[in-house]
Amino acid sequence: MAREFKRTDRVADQIQRDLAMLIQREIKDPRLGMVTVSYVKVSKDLGYADTYVTVMPLGNQDEATVTPESLAVLNNAAGFLRKELARGIKLRVMPQLRFHYDESVDRGRRLHSLIEQAYQQEQKRSDSEE
Repeated sequence: MAREFKRTDRVADQIQRDLAMLIQREIKDPRLGMVTVSYVKVSKDLGYADTYVTVMPLGNQDEATVTPESLAVLNNAAGFLRKELARGIKLRVMPQLRFHYDESVDRGRRLHSLIEQAYQQEQKRSDSEE
């Protein structure tokens, strides 16, 4: 009977769960915004884990600067996070962590605003015809 998920998918899900908790509890850098781990993709040979994150600014942080700073903090802490993940996940080789910004949230906001604008224009046009 075939398995429902590949091993790399199961490893990626476990890394995502554990990494989200580690970032929240262990990294105490003031440059780090509120980080959400949205997706982890593990290579077939378990060499790399591409981690996609979204960042929200905290307090008086600027949204344009908090994203690159947070990615720099996470990439600098990748070795520490990898070591801590290896303690909780029993694998022969723990993948190298590479952090990327997940642009899908921004793309979704932009599409939502375009749909909203089109809807407003359609409402104005239907009101003017009546």
